[in-house]
Parts: sequence; structure tokens; C-alpha cells
Amino acid sequence: MEPLAYKLRPTRFEDIVGQEHLIGKNGVITRMLKNRSLPSIILYGSPGIGKTTIALAICHELKREYYSFNASIDNKATLKEIIDKAQGDQSLIVIIDEIHRMKKDIQDYLLPFVERGTITIIGLTTINPYHSINPAVRSRCTILRLNPLSEQNLETIFHRSFSYLDKEITIEEEAKKYIISLANGDVRSLINMIECVYFTLNDEKTLTLAAVKEILLTASVSIDKNEDSFYDTLSGLHKSIRGSDVNASLHYLAKLITSEDFLPLIRRLYCIFYEDISLANPNLGPRVKAACEVALELGMPEAVLPLSSIVVEMALSPKSNSTYLAIHAAMKDIEEGRSGSLPLHLKNTFSFDPNQGSYKYPHDYPGAWVDQQYLPDKIKNAKYWTAKPTSPYEETLKERYEAIEKAKKNK
Repeated sequence: MEPLAYKLRPTRFEDIVGQEHLIGKNGVITRMLKNRSLPSIILYGSPGIGKTTIALAICHELKREYYSFNASIDNKATLKEIIDKAQGDQSLIVIIDEIHRMKKDIQDYLLPFVERGTITIIGLTTINPYHSINPAVRSRCTILRLNPLSEQNLETIFHRSFSYLDKEITIEEEAKKYIISLANGDVRSLINMIECVYFTLNDEKTLTLAAVKEILLTASVSIDKNEDSFYDTLSGLHKSIRGSDVNASLHYLAKLITSEDFLPLIRRLYCIFYEDISLANPNLGPRVKAACEVALELGMPEAVLPLSSIVVEMALSPKSNSTYLAIHAAMKDIEEGRSGSLPLHLKNTFSFDPNQGSYKYPHDYPGAWVDQQYLPDKIKNAKYWTAKPTSPYEETLKERYEAIEKAKKNK
């Protein structure tokens, strides 16, 4: 028998509850489809708020053929079969579920076909794509975030579900609120609980809070009790470590490890180290990597031991974002066209032109340093890095940097 959630899945935008910013009258996707044009897109947001439903409704609205590909279980051969079918049909859509799990070899195979427009992809993910999806894939897609569903949205779905089941029953307000609260914004979970309650009732004419609690407890319905979505909790962990709040860091870590999806967590821990700790405690980097590798080898429940240990150390470590700020300042110059040609003596050349042989080899000079120009002429005096000496190591680097700058001025 088909699950109720499958039976109730809308196929038209007007029947979908919520996400008006995407599929409402003036929604982004609505405007795209009015032009009969759909770029490759990535839909991301919490579980059960309509990503797959919107993807299928897009295909229905455009009357275009589609194939589904699950990045966590399907392989390259499956994708090749799909693309082979698309070679003569430029309108084919591939819905890629869990796109954040797509392996590199599959990404490399897919990208040329997306670039040429052989296929259009609709990627679905619960993880923030800016942290989890390869930039090469990301740059070829329009990223659209789904909003959490409101209480009113969930009530609409609640009543729609019971109406479909067509059973004359009075529902206590407290029972309804309890089911909706347990669903935690996940429509699929909400409808599954409603179906469970409906088929467990006998001849009762009133659905009470006590009955609902008894039924759902007995049925062991799986419910996500996290108040935040996975990627928001990752953000909470990041900001807590950055703020040196060890207790908050452990709280968010405890929330994240229940999912047993360690890869996004590990990527974020690497990012936290290089963004917020870095030169303040450079020896911590290898320990972060080692702890994450041990966690992967151990698996649950023992993985919590190395992860909690390293999170405590990261939270209490001295902090510095000097390298983060420095590289972004340099990248801004590049993005805004503030660069230029390399100085001639830095170019890799085998020319016999004597004018190209003026490079000074630093190791031939005292202290392995010699004054010469390295930056292009237009920005030869640019300064990107500013030390934040919160630790002896970065203080040492600061002193070295200042000594070099002073030596330049004295030349």
C-alpha cells in the first residue's frame, strides 16, 4: 500500500503549502518557468519541507521528462545511462538527491554535460551547499533555500491529511498541537504520524492527547527532536568554538553526532581551525585531523570521545583570524581587477635576455632575505596581513614581519 505522504504529494505549485518565495505568484521558480527556462538549481533546506515535491512539480509544470539519481547509493554507470538517454533530448532533467554526497569522479563526469546544457540538474540537499558541495558544481547552479514551514502551514497539512483519510473524528486541539510539535517542521514525519494514529484508532470518535501519546510511543515513531536543522546546528558549533564557549560547543556537538553523519561535521571542524585558530595555535591543526580520522575509524558510539576532546581543545585555544582576513583582502584585489603583470625577474623564463636575469636568490644573502619587488607595479605597496598576536607563535611572526618591513624602508 502506498504511504499517505506519497498519496498526498502535490504535483502543482498551487497545491504546495509554503515556500511562497520560490513557487508563489512572484516566486523565483515561478518566474523562471513563465519564461519556459530552467537553469540547473540546488534546493536546500531541512528534511521534509518540500525539496523533492518542488522538484517533481517543476518537471510536471514544464512537461519535461526526468530521471532520479541518488548521490549516496547510485554510481557513475547509472548516471552514464541517464546521460546517454539525454543525448538526443536537451530537455531532460536529472533530480539528484543528496547531492552533497556526490563523489568526485561522478562530479567530474557530470560537469561537461551540465555546462553544455545536455541535461538540467535539480540538486537536493539538507546541508548548506556553500559548505558541502564542490565549488565546480555550485558555480554552475542557482542555489535556492527553502524556508522552515510555519505553524499555520503545518496545520493546513494536518487538516488536509485527515480530510483525505475521510474519517469522521473530532481532534482535540492539544492532540493536534502535540503531533505538529513532534514533527518539528518535517511534513513527511507529520503525515507518517497522522497515518499511524489513524490506522491505530478503533471506534473512537475523539482523538485525545492521551491516545496520541500512547499510540506514537507504542509505535516507536522516529522523530527528530532537534530544534535546529543540521546545518544551522553546524553554524552554532562554529560560532561557539569561535567564541570560546566550551559548554555551548559540546552542546551543539552532542546534537550533531546523533545524526552519525560525520563528514559535514569533520569538514566544518577543519574549517573552524583554519578560519578562527590558525596561527594562534598552529600545532592544533594536525591534532584536529588526527581526532577526526580516529572518529571515522571508531564509528559510533566511541567516535564521541576524540570529537569531544578536540572540540574542547579548539574552544579553549587562543584564536586568530589574521590569515582569513589576509587572503580575503588579496582575493578582493583580484576580483576588482587590482593586479597586474608579475615583475620581470619573477617570471619563469629560459630566455637569454640579460634583463630577465635580475632575480636575487634570497639564500645567497644574510638572514635568507634581500630587498626586491615581488608584487605587480600597480599594487607594489599592498598590505594584506595584519598580525593578531594572541599567542607567542603569532607574536614571533609579527616581529619577523615588522623587521622585514623596517629593512625595506631603510633601503
